[in-house]
Amino acid sequence: MARDTSTPERRRLARTIVTLTLAVVGVGLVASSALFTDSTTIGNNSFTNGTVSISTDPTTTAFTASNMAPGDSVYGTVKVSNGGTLPMRYAITSSATNADSKALASQLQMTVKSGVSTCDAAGFSAGSTLYNAGVLGGLASAANVIGDPATGAQSGDRALSAGTNETLCFKVTLPTSTPNTYQAASTTATLTFAAEQTTNNP
Repeated sequence: MARDTSTPERRRLARTIVTLTLAVVGVGLVASSALFTDSTTIGNNSFTNGTVSISTDPTTTAFTASNMAPGDSVYGTVKVSNGGTLPMRYAITSSATNADSKALASQLQMTVKSGVSTCDAAGFSAGSTLYNAGVLGGLASAANVIGDPATGAQSGDRALSAGTNETLCFKVTLPTSTPNTYQAASTTATLTFAAEQTTNNP
């Protein structure tokens, strides 16, 4: 006669096992759906670009001369300022007119110095020469006077920190070797000051 394994004790044990198994599964389900979360924000992230701003004083007519004779020189100063918020470097080019076809600009010689306290014949021997007896200006295209306006650092470029300035002294001479054919010749030169940032611009 087979034994009856369905005694009350065995049935309770089976129920207990089933109940515990379900309880474990239930805890797993509750844990997977009960997530603590939170978030925060950082606002007001503003950005402002710097500026490159070059200016000159005077803004027009740094020097003029009339009735020049071979051997004469004229002088003029130009104050160059960095009014921007970024450090910059600048270059100067010069172009000249040739309306009478005599090309006086090719005869006139220009010299530029920095650090001259008195920009005249007596004081011009002081300071550092930046451009020495070069042409007053290019006729077909602008001539480089100081540095080079091409992007990037070029030989001769002048550097100015934000909010600073420097004064340049210009001397223009009609050489004694100027031939007679240049009598009554005239020209007008235009100086262009081109600046660029130096930050992240080697």
